[in-house]
Amino acid sequence: MAAKVLAIVLAGGEGKRLMPLTADRAKPAVPFGGMYRMVDFVLSNLANAGFLKIVVLTQYKSHSLDRHITKTWRMSTLLGNYVTPVPAQQRRGPWWFAGSADAIYQSFNLINDEQPDYVIVFGADHIYRMDPRQMVDDHIASGAAVTVAGIRQPLSMADQFGVIEVGEDGKRIRAFREKPTDAVGLPDAPDQIYASMGNYVFSTRALCEAVERDAADKTSKHDMGGSIIPMLVERGEANVYDFKDNEVPGSTDRDRGYWRDVGTLDSFYDAHMDLINVHPVFNLYNFDWPIYTDQPPYPPAKFVHQWGERVGRAVGSMISPGAVISGSLVENSVVSPKVKVHSWAQVDGAVLMEGVEVGRHAVIRRAILDKNVFVPEGAEIGVDLEKDRQRYTVSDNGVVVIGKGQRVEP
Repeated sequence: MAAKVLAIVLAGGEGKRLMPLTADRAKPAVPFGGMYRMVDFVLSNLANAGFLKIVVLTQYKSHSLDRHITKTWRMSTLLGNYVTPVPAQQRRGPWWFAGSADAIYQSFNLINDEQPDYVIVFGADHIYRMDPRQMVDDHIASGAAVTVAGIRQPLSMADQFGVIEVGEDGKRIRAFREKPTDAVGLPDAPDQIYASMGNYVFSTRALCEAVERDAADKTSKHDMGGSIIPMLVERGEANVYDFKDNEVPGSTDRDRGYWRDVGTLDSFYDAHMDLINVHPVFNLYNFDWPIYTDQPPYPPAKFVHQWGERVGRAVGSMISPGAVISGSLVENSVVSPKVKVHSWAQVDGAVLMEGVEVGRHAVIRRAILDKNVFVPEGAEIGVDLEKDRQRYTVSDNGVVVIGKGQRVEP
């Protein structure tokens, strides 16, 4: 008989480093790739793998996230499948989730109702494809209490990640450290380390016992990566799963093993640029492992005018349904639904979210414009960064970010 598996998606992140994109929404609800929300990627991985009992734990500014999940992720109730958002409910007392481990502790009722053999605990704000069935199979075969997904990264970058250090067998985790400066390379690759992906598979009893023990520790941060995993590592009950061994149907040599934590404005921007190469670093056009999302009844994108320099065209870009490129040039950009770019405007290296309108003769370079931003005729964004810093958010790498519904100054 097949093992019973419950998937818990942690989606309560505030995402302060993504401000102003998270000023009005939780981080997993931030739009990505023109058509999607961040949370769609983890949910698609689980659904494609056949794990169809999924709870999404939410907390921070969760309305748009709850609405998206409720509208989009509808499963067959006939077969007992579901994807359901679960907000903090103060089941253990008059307080909200104090951390990801506390979120699970306060949600024990979900585990008790389902009585699974294993629990998948994945984050909701990473961009990647993964077949979690293979990780679950690896976990079951190992007999470990927890299996942690690790992605190989250069040893020189160890101080940027939560690092998994393994024993001589290459599987058993002997240390789990946050951004160490003295990390040790892998047994089979001394110049590499395992960075934690924030994805875990637990045997149910081990998870419940560890979380309950952590809840009683008043000094704990009640965090999965910072509290629960080190506890099980100390007991010798934690294994690593090497992400490079994960084979996703339809993946290419170029995008196999892609995973990006889009926790900063620059990483969010760079992940979008990964989508639009001729041979994408991350390929949204893999129809063997689709990314699911809500598909509103928008008409196809339209390109209009062909008179002199007034030619509607897009090069090296992704253009979503309902967009109108009118007598303007869009290059190296991701354009979301219902965007309008008017005549003689120039858009280069931009992420334009739903409903953005760019006026005539406007210039936009290396920028992220959130939903319903209006750019008036002749305005310039990303041309004079010193001027932009006085009015908008500018990232460390010089990407101009304009918040939801903002009207750009001429």
